[in-house]
Amino acid sequence: MKTKKQKTTTPNFSKCIRLFWILFSGGILSIVLVFLLASLGMFGEMPDHTVLENPRTNLATEIISSDGQTLGKFYFNDNRTPVGYNELPKHLVEALIATEDARFHDHSGIDARGTLRAIVKLGKGGGASTISQQLAKQLFHGEGSKNTVGRIIQKIKEWIIAIRLEKQYTKEEIVAQYCNIYDFLNNADGIRSAARIYFGKEPMELSLKESAMLVGMFKNSSLFNPRRREELTKKRRNVVLGQMYKYEYITEALKDSLQKTELDINYTPESHREGLATYFRGYLDGFMKEWIKDNPKPDGTKYNLYNDGLKIYTTIDSRMQKYAEDAVQQHMPRLQAEFFHQNTPKRNPTAPFLEITRGAIDTLMRNAMKQSERWRHMKYDLKKKDDEIKASFHKPTKMTVFEWKDGVASEVDTVMKPWDSMRYYKSFLRTGMMSMDPNTGHVKAWVGGMNYRHFQYDMVKQGKRQIGSTFKPFVYTAAIDQLHYSPCDEFPDTPFCIEANKYGNPEEWCPRNSGGENDYGGTRTLQNALANSVNTITARLIDKVGPQPVVDLAKKLGVESDMLPTPAIALGTPDISVYEMVGAYSAFANKGVYTKPVMVTTIEDKNGTLLYQFKPQTRDVLSEETAYVAVKLMEGVTKHGSGARLRTKGADAYRADYREVVTGYPYEFTNPIAGKTGTTQNQSDGWFMGMVPNLVTGVWVGAEDRAAHFASITYGQGASMALPIWGLYMKSCYADETLNVSTEEFEEPEELSIEVDCSKITKKSVLDLDSDEVPEELEF
Repeated sequence: MKTKKQKTTTPNFSKCIRLFWILFSGGILSIVLVFLLASLGMFGEMPDHTVLENPRTNLATEIISSDGQTLGKFYFNDNRTPVGYNELPKHLVEALIATEDARFHDHSGIDARGTLRAIVKLGKGGGASTISQQLAKQLFHGEGSKNTVGRIIQKIKEWIIAIRLEKQYTKEEIVAQYCNIYDFLNNADGIRSAARIYFGKEPMELSLKESAMLVGMFKNSSLFNPRRREELTKKRRNVVLGQMYKYEYITEALKDSLQKTELDINYTPESHREGLATYFRGYLDGFMKEWIKDNPKPDGTKYNLYNDGLKIYTTIDSRMQKYAEDAVQQHMPRLQAEFFHQNTPKRNPTAPFLEITRGAIDTLMRNAMKQSERWRHMKYDLKKKDDEIKASFHKPTKMTVFEWKDGVASEVDTVMKPWDSMRYYKSFLRTGMMSMDPNTGHVKAWVGGMNYRHFQYDMVKQGKRQIGSTFKPFVYTAAIDQLHYSPCDEFPDTPFCIEANKYGNPEEWCPRNSGGENDYGGTRTLQNALANSVNTITARLIDKVGPQPVVDLAKKLGVESDMLPTPAIALGTPDISVYEMVGAYSAFANKGVYTKPVMVTTIEDKNGTLLYQFKPQTRDVLSEETAYVAVKLMEGVTKHGSGARLRTKGADAYRADYREVVTGYPYEFTNPIAGKTGTTQNQSDGWFMGMVPNLVTGVWVGAEDRAAHFASITYGQGASMALPIWGLYMKSCYADETLNVSTEEFEEPEELSIEVDCSKITKKSVLDLDSDEVPEELEF
């Protein structure tokens, strides 16, 4: 009997293979479809080639000094100034590639090996994002989505954008863009701001370990913040150094030695209230807003000062600006210490005010209260009633106030009534200083006060104060111009009056010299009279030329402030700014040609396109001869008068060591200097205007209120209050030979018909000549 043969079944491999290829092809097609849909914007807007060419990033406006340094920036949220690849140090680029994307030069935006590793290890073996992908993320969608599907879509978009970026830019450009776009915290947007803020350097000046720290922050700047988590940031920096060794960018010995070092942070914050030339930047803010208003873009829209990445090229020299600020910081705490010493409650119960009643003080303080920012905020922003606002000024409040501590500007946290804090701030002496090249009109230094954070009122251009005897050269110059006077011409040193109703004066005007009845006798040359600020001879001159021509001359010299054409202006009654005075005096040094002060030379957009270029504004005011004679008159001030202390160690027989410390002597200048001190009534304002052939500098010192002043002229004169700042500043300028500040004589005109050499005239000892500005014990 036959047995039935069993049928054996064999697996149908062809069906399995077919199914595999269907699934595989479907998967590939799905991925391609997803990428295609994403690239078409179906999952959200995608940047086109025009956007990729010009990514929308906020760029800070940069303020650049005449010597190529960044003085500061205007920005709202993003303090970003881009740099090119060639401005990045080689070791920073190597650290970035070793740490973030070792195969950066081998892929076209997506690292296939890294992506596969991340998928297999579920992200535990390290991320797969290339530098190009991270740039895409930073530029176009920022933080990752919280849900998985959204994150996958974002990742797909990153890949597409990364590939497009690789097509659009070179590898070097991608590295530079990534470094420029990253936020390093603490207002450090981009690598340039980070280098400046964390280390006080430009990127190319960074050391290897500094570059490694900044590259380490790319992983997570909030976590690796050197100001808050120094040790954690140090560990991350050491990881970067380890990666550099792994990929053979540095040796093991160098890695080991650098990993043992500290971060050595040199935190240099860049804010609108800190850094160099803060008061100038405050002025420039207003200048730029006016310029933007009058100069729209080609499409009719307005430039944004804080986002459009403009470059403002200024005339300020960063070196001279620093020397000017240093001079203020050296002199003012010493002068302030003496002012506090004289205004202790025992010495002055109404401190810091002198010679006014308590009722007048209350009125002054109430007016100050209504002009304060606190009053404005509570009344107009918070809509508080007046009684409620007044009451708030008498409630103790936590605050941070300014103080000079060990000769350095600092802050202290305290609890104080706002009313008391106003009086506290009124006890501080303020200052204003400006330095300018008289030939070009370029302003080289601008110091509007001691500390911009606490004293924001700019005393260079915004503030105007009575100028005292610094106005007298205008009177003398008018007399030289009209009457052809010589510095050697002599006038009687006797009491003098201008009768009532002459020049519109309602009463007889009889100015006195400071020494009283004993301060008269004999004659004085004009040179001697100006050097010693003799009031009566100045009065004789204005009587001869008339007040109106003097006012007209001052106006032609750039003084815009109101000036009544009365005889009293001869002694400096008008309120004028430091800015105006420096511009006016510069015409003397510039052979009679007034040049309007220039602060901005050019403005460019972020692409370097020229938007603005200044045009010099000049006018002939004086003949070259008249200007030269006026300069020779003012040279006498620094040779024989109240400015003579610039040339000596001090009159040893008349000074105390402490006084020398306060006023900063000795200076011992030997080069030609023309200048004039100024002191107003009650020693409320101290001035010094000083000139050399290529630099004119003006300094004012005084309190916010004229009622706050020194009790005597010993420290209350311009030669003690303002001249020391000029002296300290000029010593620094001369020590820096790269500045080429002149030590030469003022150039004599080819035709000089007026005698300026008075050496043949017998001179009295300067100690026999009293002055309205030089106290007996300090005369030289």
